Amino acid sequence: MSEPISSSFAAGAGGSVIAKYVGLQLGAGAIAAALGFLVLWPKTAREGFARLVSSIIASMVFGPALVAFVHSKLPDLFASARIIGEAAGIAPEFGMFYAGAPFLVMAGLPAWWVLGAMLRWFDRRRDKDIGELAADVRKELGQ
Repeated sequence: MSEPISSSFAAGAGGSVIAKYVGLQLGAGAIAAALGFLVLWPKTAREGFARLVSSIIASMVFGPALVAFVHSKLPDLFASARIIGEAAGIAPEFGMFYAGAPFLVMAGLPAWWVLGAMLRWFDRRRDKDIGELAADVRKELGQ
């Protein structure tokens, strides 16, 4: 008969799994932000920080949904990732992380561009009030 697992060991193992998952999410968001930095450098440190944070948050929020969508459309990709994980001598679940990580990065990239466009749009209209901003939006949308 096997011995029961102590609650402190179980809590430590659970915490380790959560730390790895959150670390993967943060890392994917940071990679998305780094790719954005390579393409278009922000004008100010404040803009750079806002873009970095938005990329990480978008990756954490939209990334798992994108991974689930891709998994439903391409289940063989994730099945082969499990096999590659086993062949590499790691747990098969980590092979799934390797297959899903690029999609987490892709989910963070649009936030970089959308937030950058919004910040620059508002920066060009710094001295306008809310009514003038609304008029600019209507004009740019052709209404």
